[in-house]
Amino acid sequence: MKSRKFISVEQALAKLQRYCVYQDRCHQEVRSKLLDLGIYGEDLEFIIAELISENFLNEERYACSYARGKHRIKKWGRVRIRQELRRRNISAYCMKKAMQEIEEEDYLGTLEQLLTKKAALIKEKDLFRKRAKLASYAIHKGYESQLIWDSLKKVLPK
Repeated sequence: MKSRKFISVEQALAKLQRYCVYQDRCHQEVRSKLLDLGIYGEDLEFIIAELISENFLNEERYACSYARGKHRIKKWGRVRIRQELRRRNISAYCMKKAMQEIEEEDYLGTLEQLLTKKAALIKEKDLFRKRAKLASYAIHKGYESQLIWDSLKKVLPK
């Protein structure tokens, strides 16, 4: 078992400020980091409140940057992004704001690009099976099924 170092509240606050400056963090990540540092109870709540008041910790900013990043870099759909934000206990308001960060035109373009690229890799001859494989892939990426089928009609016409 790893031994924990005892650090002061001031040291923990400074450490967490650097942790939050490096990258946007959600409250859950910060709370977990504080517990790892051996900070509990009122001290933990004081540090979180201090980080929020100094704008080091901002859940709305985190949710928006998370949604933008996962869509642009990993090509995730809204369903998967929402699911991951829920796992991080992000509020419904922040999730709604995050979903507004993704432009509809860009979203549909990314889906079509993803399907076109994947279609070139699938060797299936049967059009029905090929569409099913592509749909399964896009659903796994977190796109809405109706959008997938609409895009498949453009990517793989009859």
